[in-house]
Amino acid sequence: MKPDLKNERGIALFLVLWILALLTVIAAEFCYTIRTEVDITRNFKEETQAYYIASAGVFWMIGELVVNEYLPHPVSTPDSVESSEDLRWRLSYDMPPVPFGAGRFKVKKTNESGKVNLNRAGRSLLMMMLNNFEIDEDHKEIIVDSIMDWRDKNGLTHPNGAENDYYQSLPEPYKCKNDDFTTIEELLLVRGITPSLFYGGLKDLVTVYQDEESSEDDNRKRKAMVDFNRININAASPQMLRSLPGMSPEMAASVMAFREKKDFRSRTEFYKVVGAETYKALSTYITLKPSPYYTLESTGMLGDGRAREGVAAVVRIDRKIKKGYEIIQWIDSLEYLSGQ
Repeated sequence: MKPDLKNERGIALFLVLWILALLTVIAAEFCYTIRTEVDITRNFKEETQAYYIASAGVFWMIGELVVNEYLPHPVSTPDSVESSEDLRWRLSYDMPPVPFGAGRFKVKKTNESGKVNLNRAGRSLLMMMLNNFEIDEDHKEIIVDSIMDWRDKNGLTHPNGAENDYYQSLPEPYKCKNDDFTTIEELLLVRGITPSLFYGGLKDLVTVYQDEESSEDDNRKRKAMVDFNRININAASPQMLRSLPGMSPEMAASVMAFREKKDFRSRTEFYKVVGAETYKALSTYITLKPSPYYTLESTGMLGDGRAREGVAAVVRIDRKIKKGYEIIQWIDSLEYLSGQ
């Protein structure tokens, strides 16, 4: 009997140890699951906070732009020293992060006058925007004529363009729009535009935003104010600057270096930076006048910045609007905004 009792005790001990091991595994798995769910909940909470901080940044900047529309800041002369108050209004100013709630937001402001308007730009400006892309002249002609065919309201084909007969002959046929571009992504439907060209930089050079034509009087005033065949040198990106006739990469870098300190206040200042020869080549393509349309990109950050979310909005600032502004487009949950 005694040997059997020892065996039973050994079996019982083994079962107890096995159950304890099983319970340990279950407890560890439970703790891991709880910890994972806590991390997920915390991350979701922080991402949500960062999102609303980023959204606050957009509306903060809208408020600043509206105030400036109704109470314009004093314009500094070329020889005056800009105050910290002036810095907020510069088109090219890289604003530092602004504390907000438990975190901070960083807003990047760009003006659409630094881009080529697909709906209003003339042929020469459309050709110019393709200068920095490695495509031959024939391909440029196809792209420009096809853009003009896409946006015009007739069925006539430009020499190198495309109308319905071309688009209907494609493996997946569709119609030529024969109207204004609604979004820049429509370019991907235009003959000659490839995804590599569009996403390789072209999308950052173009815009579709302009005031709608409401009356003949308003149209006259608009033409006097806005020239869609000129690029705002204070709002142009480095790539856009390099597309201008006679503008070398080194000269574009000099322009950007000037803008780090202040915006150009006059054509004379720009002339001194680029020189007589370059200025003569590109003078008909440039302006200092901003558009009422702004693209605002805001990144909300918490703590050390690991939790961050980005949003963007295209807004129109106009005192004729009841609130002083109109949100044209809102983009949620952007990927990490470069440079922020």
